[in-house]
Amino acid sequence: MELHVKRDHSSGEEKYPNRARMLISCPDGPGIVAAVSHFLYQHGANIVQSDQYTMDPDGGMFFMRVEFDLPKLDERLEEVRSIFGGVAERFKMSWQIFNVSQKKRLAIFVSKEDHCLVELLWQWQAGDLDAEIALVVSNHVDMKAYVESFGIPFHHIPVSATTKDEAEKRQLEVIRDDIDVIILARYMQIISPSFIEHYRHRIINIHHSFLPAFVGGKPYAQAYQRGVKIIGATAHYVTEELDGGPIIEQDVQRVSHSDDVTELKRIGRTIERVVLARAVKWHIEDRILVHHNKTVVFN
Repeated sequence: MELHVKRDHSSGEEKYPNRARMLISCPDGPGIVAAVSHFLYQHGANIVQSDQYTMDPDGGMFFMRVEFDLPKLDERLEEVRSIFGGVAERFKMSWQIFNVSQKKRLAIFVSKEDHCLVELLWQWQAGDLDAEIALVVSNHVDMKAYVESFGIPFHHIPVSATTKDEAEKRQLEVIRDDIDVIILARYMQIISPSFIEHYRHRIINIHHSFLPAFVGGKPYAQAYQRGVKIIGATAHYVTEELDGGPIIEQDVQRVSHSDDVTELKRIGRTIERVVLARAVKWHIEDRILVHHNKTVVFN
């Protein structure tokens, strides 16, 4: 039986073709908000949302996210970026400006467990995940038919201890350089440092516990043996330190002595898929700024 999946394209952001987002991080000091606001005013932009956070007003880091509408954005964006460089240099800013109408392209990596992948596909189908899922990569074939029923390309790339380098080379070939973010939706392979460097702060992983705890195999069996009363999940950016990258989102749920390993797994899967979907949504909406090994998330 062939399954035809209808994609809901009714994204609220498609109603605003001239909307852009600006992300800024810089040393804190007077005049930053005024300079950004005045620059946008000078160029005819209308600020529709602005969020700021300072780690310490006296010598700390300052973070800012601004959404604005700019007439004829497609024609003027590169010019605005070029001119804003002068403001950025004055305040020693790290900054980016994104065109909201240019949806981010996602690559999802998955192994056999399907719950996180299914959640992302459901949200994408409903229009709640405003991005394009360009492809799914897996070291198993279990999800091939399901993924392709959504019209999404599926790439089976087996991985073993002896073929890991070749497998990563093939992965880079299929995702190319037009992917904005890679999502490890319970992809049970360690990513090499060279691969991570290629997509620094653009690989999101979901971990099966409220980090740092219960690392390694059989986490829910470990939790059951310890008699835990809370279990959780953590979404984070991938770095060379295993499960030690900047944390984007976490959540927990209370459990009791009556919950066996099977029930803990069921509860844990629910938390994992919700936490990962939140993290992906915040990333594609340009709500996350990374500073050292921490994140500032405007949500």
